[in-house]
Amino acid sequence: MKNLSARHYLTASGLALLMAVSPAVAQQSATTAPANANQPLAAPDSAARSQQVMPESFADLVEQVSPAVVNITTTSTVASPLAGGPQLPEGSPFSDLFRDFGFPGMPPQDDEGDSPRPFGRGAPEQRSNALGSGFVVSPDGLIVTNNHVIDGADQIEIEFFSGKTLPAKVVGKDDKTDIAVLKVDSKDPLPFVKFGDSDKSRVGDWVLALGNPLGQGFSATTGIVSARNRALSGTYDDFIQTDAAINRGNSGGPLFNMDGEVIGVNTAILSPNGGSIGIGFSMASNVVSKVVDQLEAYGETRRGWLGVKIQPVTQDIADSLGLADAKGAMVTDVPTGPAADAGMKAGDVITSFAGGDVKDPRDLVRRVADAPVGEAVDVVVQREGKPVDLKITLGRRELAEGTGTNPAGNDSGAQSTSQLMGMTVAPLTPDVAAEIGVSREMQGLVVQEVDPEGAAADKGLQPGDVITEAGQQPVTSLADLEARIAEARKGGRKSVLMLVRRAGEPRFVALPID
Repeated sequence: MKNLSARHYLTASGLALLMAVSPAVAQQSATTAPANANQPLAAPDSAARSQQVMPESFADLVEQVSPAVVNITTTSTVASPLAGGPQLPEGSPFSDLFRDFGFPGMPPQDDEGDSPRPFGRGAPEQRSNALGSGFVVSPDGLIVTNNHVIDGADQIEIEFFSGKTLPAKVVGKDDKTDIAVLKVDSKDPLPFVKFGDSDKSRVGDWVLALGNPLGQGFSATTGIVSARNRALSGTYDDFIQTDAAINRGNSGGPLFNMDGEVIGVNTAILSPNGGSIGIGFSMASNVVSKVVDQLEAYGETRRGWLGVKIQPVTQDIADSLGLADAKGAMVTDVPTGPAADAGMKAGDVITSFAGGDVKDPRDLVRRVADAPVGEAVDVVVQREGKPVDLKITLGRRELAEGTGTNPAGNDSGAQSTSQLMGMTVAPLTPDVAAEIGVSREMQGLVVQEVDPEGAAADKGLQPGDVITEAGQQPVTSLADLEARIAEARKGGRKSVLMLVRRAGEPRFVALPID
């Protein structure tokens, strides 16, 4: 369970987590306010109250969903702590940093086990165990948990509520939402649970958390939704805050509503001492379910990419631009990418995306990420006091950042490819260009895979890069590239100079000839 110390919590969130009023609270206040402001707030009618009182028991719900909740044990090889490491007093400004790197006496804050992380070159190796929780989401054995539960694990073992154990393999993981999908092979269909609509949860709703806190085995705790739409420090954060007791080991476990649907994945706590103080955070199911679908289908996420830098629209900015409301996302820079190709400019205020109003930069980022890669979307910006309609074909964020693999065109197997100098390349098509966020008119060869031990990796090439020149001549086909390499060999050169574009930005790279 990620432990957000009071200092870390305030630093990471900039106090916004404590001071922000969630949209759910604001909406609830608006709907319950009396028509006459001089009248007191009316309590729900008796019929509504009868549905909101605390249930006599959660036993039926626990019995219903518990067979799908699992304990997760991981084993990894780490370096033993070296004697004589730095010792820092608690509260030192560097204590959080050294916790992250596992110095003696300062166990890492987001590990489920007790062993420190590896550090120190040449340290002897030892086996380390860690514990967490998860839940089954399909009868064929797909399991959802937190990425930090299984990150770096050599072996993963799943213990079911019945006591049965099975080994698991990683299907995919996403560090931006801290979600991982595992798979076990079972001869019999497994009990599973389904995701609910986290947007329907309301502050004050009852919730049930199940998991393996502190390695004690299966445990159930209950509470209410304390707040919604909390953001900690991640780009795609959408946390449900709850006072249901969540401790180390609960990481990756489910947060259920009263219908037995998973509305959150228990991920983090706010605590000065590492234990529950009634402030826990579960990543909302409407975020998790999309990530799980992509990890199951591709083994990685495929988020939309607009290609802009943005900032909030303050009231001062709104007034200076003649905007009626301080809403939307102001564009501060438009590097080469999908938005630039569509004509977006710095100073534009994005007010609508895919037919829906944009509330703020966070809202825009999440909606762009959820949008299909390679498809055109309608975007409205305010420019010089007037609305301007743009149609933008979204790229793929992971490729723009150099973290994705298998650009489109390699999936079907029909596209001709070639392995040269430690990389797999294929001709750039308009569809692939749209996916990686460059102009559909660009010509060249797209890098699909890079051998981590090869020459291309040594020079920093990544999947999604586009080679537009080799030997200072344009290349549009595999034959062009092979011809440039042959010419370099014939001329006695040991390398060939290539012009490589990443997200449209050019740089020259000299790759050694095999």
